[in-house]
Amino acid sequence: MKSIFQKFKRVAFALALVPALTLSLNAKDKSSIDKIKDNGKVRIGVFSDKAPFGYLDSYGKHQGFDIVIAKRLTKELLGDENKVEFINLEAANRVEYLVTNKVDIVLANFTVTPERAKKVDFANPYMKVAIGVVSSDKDPITKVEDLKGKKLIITKGTTADVYFTKNHPEIDTLSFDHNSESFAALKDNRGAAMTHDNTLLFAWAKQNDGFNVGIDSLGPLDTIAPAVKKGNKELLEWINTTLVKLGEEKFIEKAYNETLKPIYGDSINIESVIIEGGKQ
Repeated sequence: MKSIFQKFKRVAFALALVPALTLSLNAKDKSSIDKIKDNGKVRIGVFSDKAPFGYLDSYGKHQGFDIVIAKRLTKELLGDENKVEFINLEAANRVEYLVTNKVDIVLANFTVTPERAKKVDFANPYMKVAIGVVSSDKDPITKVEDLKGKKLIITKGTTADVYFTKNHPEIDTLSFDHNSESFAALKDNRGAAMTHDNTLLFAWAKQNDGFNVGIDSLGPLDTIAPAVKKGNKELLEWINTTLVKLGEEKFIEKAYNETLKPIYGDSINIESVIIEGGKQ
């Protein structure tokens, strides 16, 4: 009798596990997009201190070129741009946040490089970029040789950081984690110049009298693109398809006119900055 009862308990326990196992299997079978829809939000990693691309305004609201694009992708995916959860990133942790599932998409002025592409998957690009150097009008830096014996300010984890570390290790550098810290150091004369994406430096120099981008392009012309976790082909293909769709209405151009043109004015050729439809 006791043996029969024990067998009954084992069978009952096994049957009780069936719903849980089914749920677990269903969860594993769900696509990355279905999981986002189930969560009711998409987590997008952005900058909070890189105006005019991604920054917090005086009300603590996210603003900028990347933010406009992120909201539109959210609307296309979930039907409501307000269903985005912005996750603030630094340049150095963009890859890490994708690898550790802290974000679904990175839209943080993310330059495509072979090294990064080994760790994350980049969608098609929406912007062109090169490395630039900004300095004071009182002591202009117009070529790399001008930096000899002087200090160059760098934000960690940027392509400018990688470029100067690899190609000009002889140049003395001062590094910071945050873009805001780097710009503050430049204004405080803690360095002779600062290097970063030229698109960012053009905008910053326009808004800060007494500074000029003396070196407007170093290294190869690169592109900026959304990124997802390595192997997330479904979300990657969805972004690429959506960029093509948005290209038909020239959405990237509209985003540029809304956020970047008021700062750049007519001094920058829009065709040298944006990529419409995800294709150059």
